[in-house]
Amino acid sequence: MEPCIHIIDDDKSFRTALGRLVEASGYWVSCYESGEAFLASLPASEAGCILLDLRMPGLSGTELQARLVQAAPLLPVVFLTGQGTIAASVQAMKAGADDFLEKPVSASTLRDAIDHALVQNGKRRAGREQIQGLRARVSNLTPREIQVFDLVVRGKRNKQVAHDLKTSERTIKAHRHNIMEKLNVTSLAEMVSIAERLGRMEPAYAVVDPSPASSPKANIPSR
Repeated sequence: MEPCIHIIDDDKSFRTALGRLVEASGYWVSCYESGEAFLASLPASEAGCILLDLRMPGLSGTELQARLVQAAPLLPVVFLTGQGTIAASVQAMKAGADDFLEKPVSASTLRDAIDHALVQNGKRRAGREQIQGLRARVSNLTPREIQVFDLVVRGKRNKQVAHDLKTSERTIKAHRHNIMEKLNVTSLAEMVSIAERLGRMEPAYAVVDPSPASSPKANIPSR
């Protein structure tokens, strides 16, 4: 699907003029009079970017930007405002805006900003597809293989993993072989890379032994 440029601005005349300018550059355009209107009709496709006014009735541009982190995380935001300040631009960029432009803006500057935002959008969508692919691979692992995987990528040797999971080293080697086949990798480094990209290397990520000894009843401390 072709990328769409979403224009969010409460000034109808400016919104219309900007829409025509963007369309003249060869892009698909969708216009909204407020942040609330955009959130009420989120686009089905996440290919594109957002041209966003800073100060609007209701949700301000920065407030909408904060909501878009969850509502439309793949759509880069380009602020386009006539009431910008250095502080506002710094805040917007720190929050992840792709660019911050002041009205009036030349057609070439606007086109460059849109082109850059669309490149970022493409990268984000490609990254999401890669993550989904990695999650699909990991989902093919059995619960025991998941345990072995989580311990191995943390640097534990087969003997240590066998001790932790109360099984034999030979069994762990068999699990590692199956894991590498299912993940379609040939090295430990590739396994670690997958774990890192999926957030499985966080210290808080627990490796739970599903054996009876790990049941809640068995973990109740003695008095």
